[in-house]
Amino acid sequence: MAPRANWKGFLRLSLVTCPVALYPATSDTEKVSFNQINRKTGHRIKYSKVDAETGEEVANDDIMKGYKIDTDTYIEVSKDELDDIALESTRTIEIDEFVPKSDIDGRYLIRPYYLVPDGKVGHDAFAVIRETIRSMDKVAIGRVVLTNREHIIALEPLDKGLMGTLLRYPYEVRSEKEYFDDIQDVKITKDMLDLAKHIVEQKSASFEPEQFEDRYEQALIDLINQKRNGLSTKTKAAPKTTGNVINLMDALKRSLAGEKEAAPAAAKTQEKTKGKKPKKAVAGQREMLLPISGSGKRAAKETAKEAAKEAPKKAEKPARSPARTKKAG
Repeated sequence: MAPRANWKGFLRLSLVTCPVALYPATSDTEKVSFNQINRKTGHRIKYSKVDAETGEEVANDDIMKGYKIDTDTYIEVSKDELDDIALESTRTIEIDEFVPKSDIDGRYLIRPYYLVPDGKVGHDAFAVIRETIRSMDKVAIGRVVLTNREHIIALEPLDKGLMGTLLRYPYEVRSEKEYFDDIQDVKITKDMLDLAKHIVEQKSASFEPEQFEDRYEQALIDLINQKRNGLSTKTKAAPKTTGNVINLMDALKRSLAGEKEAAPAAAKTQEKTKGKKPKKAVAGQREMLLPISGSGKRAAKETAKEAAKEAPKKAEKPARSPARTKKAG
């Protein structure tokens, strides 16, 4: 099921306008998530909105926004007042300018979205805007209002649609000088630089996201499956850390030697897996976690029913006797 649009409105380039919808390009819903529970009862923890002074719970209708100007002094702002200052970009992404993509500092990037035509009309106008941006080999800069805040959005063609990336404002980006000023100026010899370059060459590859595995996510899945199946969990010893490198040149030489030894094995593995379809997930891993970390009560109820059906079957099976060893002779 496709996710719900975060925003719907119009995309406008001068007099060319079309209805569009903005969808999130990334998701964290597949990651293992936890609820907070009471250690004594096992019940889930709920949070209430209470008055800081009286301790009484406050209804949503009685809650409004306030800007703190002193310890106990707030300037109250109502929803109607916020609506009155709403900008035109609440409903329209107006393309203000076109800039080279290389001009956008990576620190200004927040998150990507997919921009598509909304409904059956406006596809022609959408295609004109998309292909204009593509032909100019530039990024279109506009503004969009999400969660009552106006954001800068950079638009660029992606296949048949547009990818919009939210950008930070200059006041949100910290200057690097406050962090980099204390870094010492060190003289690097040509030999050291050459050795380091050789290591980089040994490690050079094409960026293929599917080759990367979220090892912590997999460890979480394994841990929960072990606990769910009543298996004991083992605590791993803390990894040993090596101290400061005494001889940098020696460390570079050893690193290069290690990379040269590892390269043939990695190349063979890559050649074997090239063109092959990825293996199916091992049964009993992520699918077992769906009732725990899933998004709906329905899935949990269905799983509970299945577990109830299987329980009598398991009880009927006789326990397997321990294996006997046959003595020699």
